[in-house]
Amino acid sequence: MSVAVLRAMGLQLLVRPAAAASSSSARPSLQLPAPAAGPSRPRRPGFPTLRAAAAAAAIAAEPSLQETKAQQNSIMETEVFACPVCYEPLMRKGPPGINLPAIYRSGFKCSKCNKSFTSKDIFLDLTVTAGTKEYSEQKPARTELFRSPLVSFLYERGWRQNFNRSGFPGLDEEFQMAQDYFQPVACGILLDVSCGSGLFTRKFAKSGTYSAVIALDFSENMLRQCYEFIKQDDTLLNANLALVRADISRLPFASCSVDAIHAGAAIHCWPLPSNAVAEISRVLRPGGVFVGTTFLSSPRNNPFSVEALRPLRQIVGPVNTSYNYFTERELEDLCKSCGLVNYSSNVQRSFIMFSGQKPY
Repeated sequence: MSVAVLRAMGLQLLVRPAAAASSSSARPSLQLPAPAAGPSRPRRPGFPTLRAAAAAAAIAAEPSLQETKAQQNSIMETEVFACPVCYEPLMRKGPPGINLPAIYRSGFKCSKCNKSFTSKDIFLDLTVTAGTKEYSEQKPARTELFRSPLVSFLYERGWRQNFNRSGFPGLDEEFQMAQDYFQPVACGILLDVSCGSGLFTRKFAKSGTYSAVIALDFSENMLRQCYEFIKQDDTLLNANLALVRADISRLPFASCSVDAIHAGAAIHCWPLPSNAVAEISRVLRPGGVFVGTTFLSSPRNNPFSVEALRPLRQIVGPVNTSYNYFTERELEDLCKSCGLVNYSSNVQRSFIMFSGQKPY
């Protein structure tokens, strides 16, 4: 064997142990933290600093994003209320939110006719005559009856409980029946028209089903009585719940702005039911649901309920100051004529709960 070959073999034997030692020492180093300083890695210590700075910048940016969302929500909430004269969305000055404290401290103004609206009382007055000083008008006797302080006080203290004699199943069952109809519009805005003392308003608000509940009545004293019950519950005082005075035939809401409308034992009291249901259809969003209850027409409460005598109602009606009672077919016809679809009803003796939906 030549000297050159021996030298080559010797070099290989020397290189292999060195390489093995080098690889074995390199493996543990992967599991160790990088050295604090070194000429080959001068920028590594800066990476955590950059990440911290980025995180701090993101945190600093969060409040502005939240403020933007709050402003968007405020705009959406304000646009629900509209001028009863021209139906333009109201401009709002004050804290945002559909709740009693925020609305009480807010002022509203129509962007088109400049009519102003305030809540000097515990409710927001959005009637056409709001703010008038000399003008006054009388509604039909059945409407004026519920503006009485005495009737407003007695309504929840015995008056409403007598409805069970006509087949009304009771507040809890009626509430659950209405909730079943409103399932498709859960999480939306609910309007409780002709709310009276707020029997169902409070149930809807405490259910947590809706983003906001607006109690509406023409009677100032009914709304005051409603507030008397609400203020006894701190959860309701801070809930997304508002009290509004308005005319059912001139609803102060933007078109297609409300998801659900409830009218408990109300339509028989309305001066012009057709105008009222037309307004309900206007303010409902596509897919929105209307649920109402009333007394069905019968010989006991309406002498013209008999088919043969019904034409006489057109003659006697103008001088009759009693309530409006309808048959089931009349209620269905009214809802359909105002553009509502998917009519359905539940009848128990003289009680009827009926529902219609705004088409998509």
